[in-house]
Amino acid sequence: MSSAPEPPNIKKETPKEKDSRIPGLRGVRTTTLFRAVNPELFIKPNKPVMAFGLITVTLCVAYIGYLHATQENKKDLYEAVDSEGAKYMRRKTSKWD
Repeated sequence: MSSAPEPPNIKKETPKEKDSRIPGLRGVRTTTLFRAVNPELFIKPNKPVMAFGLITVTLCVAYIGYLHATQENKKDLYEAVDSEGAKYMRRKTSKWD
């Protein structure tokens, strides 16, 4: 009976080596509750959704900054009435100036 010998270059991996190849927490034994509470640790990142979220957050921050800037410009102006009854916009001035 002749049996074919195993090739010498194939290594048998121990279970510890198999677990260390999996990046992150995907290879670690955890409870279902932990996985439900922390799904971002176990789900692969989705690049298009990440890009959409980044653009959305950037636009929201820019819009809030725009509103803040325009509000500051309007804050220094008020509507004044001259002696003839004509209304006009005037900048607030300090009595100390």
